[in-house]
Amino acid sequence: MNERVNGLSETAVKLDRAGLDGMDRAPPQLDRLEREFQTFMREVDEAAAQLRLKAKPIWFGPVKADIDAESALLKDERRKDPPQQEADAKIIQPERLDPSQENGKFAAGSLKSMDADTGPVRAQPQPSGAPKMGEAEKAEGGSSDVFHRRLGPINLADNLQAGIRAVRRNLLVVMGFTLATNVLVLAIPVYLFQISDRVLTSRSTDTLVMLTILIAGAVILNAVLDAIRRFILMRTAVEVAAQLGAPILGAAARASLHSNGREYQTLGDLQQLRSFLVSGTLLSFLDAPLTPLFMLAVFLVHPDLGYIAVVAALLLLVIAFINQKMTASAFHEAGNFQSRANLHLDSMSRNSQIINALAMIPEAVKIWGQDTAGSLKAQVLAQDRNVISASVSKAVRMLAQVAMLGWGAYLSLEGQLTGGMVIAASIIAGRALAPVEGAIEGWHQFIHTRSAYERISVLLKSSPLNFERLKLPRPQGRLDVERLLFVPQGTKRVVLNGVSFTLAAGESLAVIGDSGAGKTTLGKMLVGSLLPTSGNVRLDLMDLRNWDQRQFGENIGYLPQDVQLFPGTIKANIGRMRDDASDEDIYKAARLADVHELISTFAQGYETMVAADGSPLSGGQKQRIALARAFFGNPRLVVLDEPNSNLDGSGDAALLRALSHAKREKITVITITQRPSLLNCVDKILLLSNGTVAMFGVREEVLKALAPLNATNGRPAVASQTPQVA
Repeated sequence: MNERVNGLSETAVKLDRAGLDGMDRAPPQLDRLEREFQTFMREVDEAAAQLRLKAKPIWFGPVKADIDAESALLKDERRKDPPQQEADAKIIQPERLDPSQENGKFAAGSLKSMDADTGPVRAQPQPSGAPKMGEAEKAEGGSSDVFHRRLGPINLADNLQAGIRAVRRNLLVVMGFTLATNVLVLAIPVYLFQISDRVLTSRSTDTLVMLTILIAGAVILNAVLDAIRRFILMRTAVEVAAQLGAPILGAAARASLHSNGREYQTLGDLQQLRSFLVSGTLLSFLDAPLTPLFMLAVFLVHPDLGYIAVVAALLLLVIAFINQKMTASAFHEAGNFQSRANLHLDSMSRNSQIINALAMIPEAVKIWGQDTAGSLKAQVLAQDRNVISASVSKAVRMLAQVAMLGWGAYLSLEGQLTGGMVIAASIIAGRALAPVEGAIEGWHQFIHTRSAYERISVLLKSSPLNFERLKLPRPQGRLDVERLLFVPQGTKRVVLNGVSFTLAAGESLAVIGDSGAGKTTLGKMLVGSLLPTSGNVRLDLMDLRNWDQRQFGENIGYLPQDVQLFPGTIKANIGRMRDDASDEDIYKAARLADVHELISTFAQGYETMVAADGSPLSGGQKQRIALARAFFGNPRLVVLDEPNSNLDGSGDAALLRALSHAKREKITVITITQRPSLLNCVDKILLLSNGTVAMFGVREEVLKALAPLNATNGRPAVASQTPQVA
């Protein structure tokens, strides 16, 4: 391009030097120069069009009904920061789109596929004419436009169906091997029959050798096939765990927001399901359908012996039915007690420091012991009944074999059977009744597994649909809260009632109020961890429920009142346990939260290991690390719930500097606090009283209105810079 410009410039200079004396020769050169110039300008236009296609566009969200309010807000933003508005005003003109998109036509594969209201939006290859976002945002200090998509299917119940299909598919294969092994089991009674009735009577060594070789081969093949079916069941259990493990944990994490965390025990139910798939009880259930095959073999020996076997089988089925009725309620009660004991055990683990400090170990152990004792008592009752049923069934089976041997001997005396046939029939009948007896002995395991499956099914089917929603532009940070109402499920107590306010992008808000006013509940709703009974929380005009959950989470920060860190390094905790978290982003979050100097004092720095309880960090250090985690990824909305509850003087100063940094980064910050020191760093203040907005406005106006109230309550009148908050 530069060479073309230099060539055109040299030609123009030569023509200028030629002057009027060379006009008779100039026209051909002028024509050539004009053609080259036109060609050059076309290339310039094409290059400019390509540059415009790479420019960052403005994406407009849904239009709000209140046009006047929206216009006023836009005017206010332009007034506050005109240069930024001008820098962002890059709009793609329709005529500059890629040719493949003109006239409403798009290249194949250039769009995102949407399956109406039930389908996910999956990112397809980006159209060549579409703007590529991410680089511009990095230049502005934002995180990359690329975010992690949903890690599971739309409906978590689909995983349950996939697991069921895997079990059914593999069980069909196992049933084929089971049929083969049960047929090969007949080799032993056939061998005994042949030895008794042929070899011993004929005294033929060759016949004995051949029979022995054949039966030995059948026994070896039976062992191989039995091992294969066990291998298949083992891999089936692994496949089920792979299909259901992550969905169960994800569904439990969602459900635990509205419960006591009992759903996490469903992972133990998955372990119970795996254990059953590789147990001998399942093999007994698989062998049971082949009982009629052995019954038929007994009938072929003699009908009388077959009738004895059928009666014994019917008695075993009656015993199994009675056993199920007697043990079901007891096993259910034992499971309930065990769940309560496990919940209490988890609570003891989380509160171990309090239990030790306040000498509460005997009381805690007593409560756990009561629930465990109740579980053991119910289990003993159920197991006693199950043992009785198993003993009766074993007695029935043995008596059936005795009856067959006795009646077979009588038939042999009558000349209707041989001795070998009687022995073979007895062995076959025992093999026919063994699966039923085994099913009765393992009935308690089957009951536990069925209950575990029901809990898994309920958890996955009740989990909200996991839609992968439309990927929206990176939010700017505008927050609209509209008439929030929250009534906890199962109660009639109104925690929040009609809470409404609006924050422009980059504004900061302090939420104050008495204990129990609903401040923490409001904070949870602002980050989407708690859904309102009615009302809306909108980020950049879009309701939080309509944001892609992963994208929304990557663009917000949250510091809860009860700070918890994950086992791992400080680096991993700041990076939200993400494998793709860059060192640059982690360092930037630490600097933004003003915690880099604190981390530098540790011997291992960012690689310092943190335990599940946060050790070796103090409460204030944990809170500051969690603050850096909240600022990771340069979020556009940050909610801090009592961020200085564990901080000392230096920690408070660092927090104030972090809030100043956030303001310079134009991050919308909501701080829930009881301390007046943080009120100097915010633009607006919201006072909650009994779940309603008692006061909301600019900081100076709210502080001025609060001063007489503080004086009325017996407190000295406060200045705007050092307020005393009720």
